[in-house]
Amino acid sequence: MDSTDQSRTSISSSGELEMILARHGYIAKSEIANVLYLALRLQKPMLLEGPPGAGKTQVAKVLSEALQMPLIRLQCYEGIDEAKALYQWNESLQRIALEFMRQSSQNGSQTTWTELKQQLYSADFLTPGPILRALQSDSRTVLLIDEVDKTGPSFEAFLLEILSDFQVSIPQLGAVVAKHRPIVVLTSNAQRKLTDALRGRCFLLWMNYPPPDQEAEIIRTHAPACKSQIASQAARFTAAVRHLGMAKPPAIRESLDWIDALTLLGATELTADVVSATLPVLLKTRDDIDRAAGNVALLLQRVRC
Repeated sequence: MDSTDQSRTSISSSGELEMILARHGYIAKSEIANVLYLALRLQKPMLLEGPPGAGKTQVAKVLSEALQMPLIRLQCYEGIDEAKALYQWNESLQRIALEFMRQSSQNGSQTTWTELKQQLYSADFLTPGPILRALQSDSRTVLLIDEVDKTGPSFEAFLLEILSDFQVSIPQLGAVVAKHRPIVVLTSNAQRKLTDALRGRCFLLWMNYPPPDQEAEIIRTHAPACKSQIASQAARFTAAVRHLGMAKPPAIRESLDWIDALTLLGATELTADVVSATLPVLLKTRDDIDRAAGNVALLLQRVRC
């Protein structure tokens, strides 16, 4: 890391990082801020693991904003391969170049097969994917590898060189070493067990849904105009709903959408009517909405305890 990179992450303590995150709208518990601080200072990849909607992806977004670094995101999915993540050859441009070389040869230019391959498979014809863009960036970036658990062990094995040495090997070009080591954030919804090799190269953070008092603080930060009472009630209601065994428990972003809807409707406290009217904002499946609707009285009783 050069002096410029070092100055941009010269955060002196986890407490300072916690305050920086808060200024950018992310309320983090001290144990989360501590691991993030250590990973930043020691230049280690971070693996954020936990249920969907617990705020894992948002960590990378806020770090990008707080540290004023570009965010480069690789969204993982079942069947993703190295080409999508790393690079692809620009075949249309290669065909144009090949036709140009053919016409040049007719005019007396002599190009050997070896020279032709070297020209066609040079960096000029490479279309970089997210990982290669992060390594080749002229400034330090935040590289988000999102939902890595949707891939398989072979894709994890491909990531190991990046996570260990901040470089990738391209057969036609050799090793591409990072100009500036990116801040690497991997997220996993814990849908499958990740390999020990990948885990061993990262600092682990288990991120669950925040407790109601912390979620109330998140809500107030997001919507400062809302009353403290309804922010606390909404946080406790959301926490209670998550314990009903929902097919899709409400994510933090959905509780923030809900408080926006409640504020728009002028609600100052939760009532059965206002909850019933806004459940489709908080919950995303028909069965979950029906289950919550059948338990509104019980849920409101828990909110007011």
